[in-house]
Amino acid sequence: MFRKTGLAVAMTLAAVSANAEQAPSMEEMWKIIQQQQAEIKALKGQLDNTDSKLEMTEKKVEATADAVEAAPTGKLAKAADFLNRTTIGGYGEHHFNRFKDKDDMVDAHRYVLFVGHEFRDDLRFFSELEVEHGLVFDSNDGSGDESPGEVELEQAYIEWDYAENQSAKFGQFLIPVGIMNETHEPDTFYGTERNVVEKNIIPATWWETGVMLSGEIAPGISYDAGVHSGLEMADGDKIRSGRQKSAKANAEDLAYTGRIKYTGIAGLEVAATVQYQEDVTQGGVSAGSSDAVLWETHIAYENGPFGLRALYADWDIDAPDGGVFDSSGRDSQKGYYIEPSYKITPKLGVFVRYSEYDNNAGSSTSTADILQWDAGVNYWLHPNVVLKADYTDERKDCSGSSCTDNDSVNLGLGWSF
Repeated sequence: MFRKTGLAVAMTLAAVSANAEQAPSMEEMWKIIQQQQAEIKALKGQLDNTDSKLEMTEKKVEATADAVEAAPTGKLAKAADFLNRTTIGGYGEHHFNRFKDKDDMVDAHRYVLFVGHEFRDDLRFFSELEVEHGLVFDSNDGSGDESPGEVELEQAYIEWDYAENQSAKFGQFLIPVGIMNETHEPDTFYGTERNVVEKNIIPATWWETGVMLSGEIAPGISYDAGVHSGLEMADGDKIRSGRQKSAKANAEDLAYTGRIKYTGIAGLEVAATVQYQEDVTQGGVSAGSSDAVLWETHIAYENGPFGLRALYADWDIDAPDGGVFDSSGRDSQKGYYIEPSYKITPKLGVFVRYSEYDNNAGSSTSTADILQWDAGVNYWLHPNVVLKADYTDERKDCSGSSCTDNDSVNLGLGWSF
């Protein structure tokens, strides 16, 4: 029994001794563990990188598929490109006028649509179609009698940028004169009605057909120069009645317009326009031609809530002595106005305007001076939607103590888009 037990103990000690010689040391074990950790980390990094690349690949495949599905082809592509290059806009206004000496009036004064199209980056088309006073024909009785309204093509031109900061217009366009003639959307000016000086002397809104060059001379200084159809006033009437509106217009005598404008200071516009027409009667008066020159200058300034507009316009018509212009005093027609304004809040503004004009200024005995005060408020529901309320005090045909008043209270709604 003792011999067997001793033999077992001896064999066990031998085995332990042998294993002790084969087992690594603690230092070797640590190195092995570190090596295994490095291998595990490297394998994990490779796996994460593979997953990331797989995810990116899946996203690119999905994006490509979406693009392929969304990309228009054929006629659809042409339609999408056409819509992207075509713009639609417009403006309109409704008025209510409560007059002192005549019937009150509600008027859908204007409804205007703009359509434009860009053929390429340097070549574009623009048009403006207007309906005035709600309707053109009264069809209630079936007679088709004319109503107070008109349908008018105000603009239809091609604009070409033929050089850097230089462009040309071909077709029917607004004449570059005054403050309102080119920019007359109702949300851009104070008062329900457009000011009487630019309406009756310039006369806004005024368009012609021809060619107009525009561009920048120096930073803040621009020019416009054109040749186009002109006025026709064979009867020696007021300037406004001479507009032919490019409607089978008599073009025996063309007109020439030039303007210089300065906008080099933020909020400031100073401009001067001159127009010359050799014969505003278009050969309609046998006594001889009546050449006409328009001089106009204005300033428009905005500084924070404060605004100021001032304008002067003067027509000098060199007519034969005793002719239709000379005898009526309409060889000189002129006017001016000044309009300060102040925005109490970004939405609420107030203004006052003094205007004076005369379509018979050439007569030493004329009593046709129009003196007018306007004062009121604009409230912008949106930068392009405005409510207006104002009061007009107008005096005309003043001779001594005898004057005819034409006062009114005016309410307006206007919008543009």
